[in-house]
Amino acid sequence: MVLSNLNNRKELEKLNPLFKTLFEWLETHNMAELPLGRYDILGDTLYVNNACPKVGTKEEMPLEAHRKYIDVQVILEGKETMGWKPLEEIEHWTTDYNEVKDVIFSDEKPENYVTLKPGQVAIFWPEDGHAPGIADAPVRKFIAKVLA
Repeated sequence: MVLSNLNNRKELEKLNPLFKTLFEWLETHNMAELPLGRYDILGDTLYVNNACPKVGTKEEMPLEAHRKYIDVQVILEGKETMGWKPLEEIEHWTTDYNEVKDVIFSDEKPENYVTLKPGQVAIFWPEDGHAPGIADAPVRKFIAKVLA
């Protein structure tokens, strides 16, 4: 997991070659003003979901993990807490891996939590179990899916 700020984009671009393409695209598209939905940058290799996701409490929001994609989540409006737990320490999964949606869920609880505000970035690699959507008010964010 990486935590940062969009102001550090040049450093973040060094982490994956597709991140440069993502951040260049974001410079020319104001996600806060665009309608909700999916925006393809490089088809299924790199795309962005502009979302107001379901939110809930720490008890309600499950850990999830992805195998094919890196999540780059940036808060646009509101504050969101996200939990984290290393994938290798998650012992119990409540669902089978869904290859189409690239997700698997667990009822275990995260080891750590962080709260992000607008402009802050959380990057979750396939080895990161994460519990997004912990908030007491609506949140707007974009979730970039970057092929790992």
